[in-house]
Amino acid sequence: MEKEVLLAIKGLQFAVGEEGTQALETITPAEYFMRNGSHYVIYDEVMEGFEENTRNVIKFKDSLVEVTKKGLMNVHMVFEEKKKNMTSYVTPFGNILIGIDTADIKIDESEDAISVNVEYTLDANYEHLADCKIEMNIRSREGGIILQ
Repeated sequence: MEKEVLLAIKGLQFAVGEEGTQALETITPAEYFMRNGSHYVIYDEVMEGFEENTRNVIKFKDSLVEVTKKGLMNVHMVFEEKKKNMTSYVTPFGNILIGIDTADIKIDESEDAISVNVEYTLDANYEHLADCKIEMNIRSREGGIILQ
């Protein structure tokens, strides 16, 4: 796959005590490369009302996905199938201790596309917050992008 890609990320949260789901979907240009058997996707995230961007690095292989954010927000989230990981999420509004209990990771690769699906539960300060799902679709910029 080419170095320049389009990344579509769809996140779904099924929050405790709330009806329905919260969906967040974004499409952004990104850089892609593979190193030492791991896939990397790098992109900048802009947060409304702030001048500083957040640099996002997504690293994945087999049953492991890591998301590192640096800048306005700082966190290193590790999604490992059938494991719970804790981390501190540093935001402009304060720090949050989050727990990520990953149930399932699916990675499908073809010649010009990769899809990554992660299902997990999210805790904040040791309290169950939501059941979540992330769907990432990575496509070469020339081939366009298909959202599911």
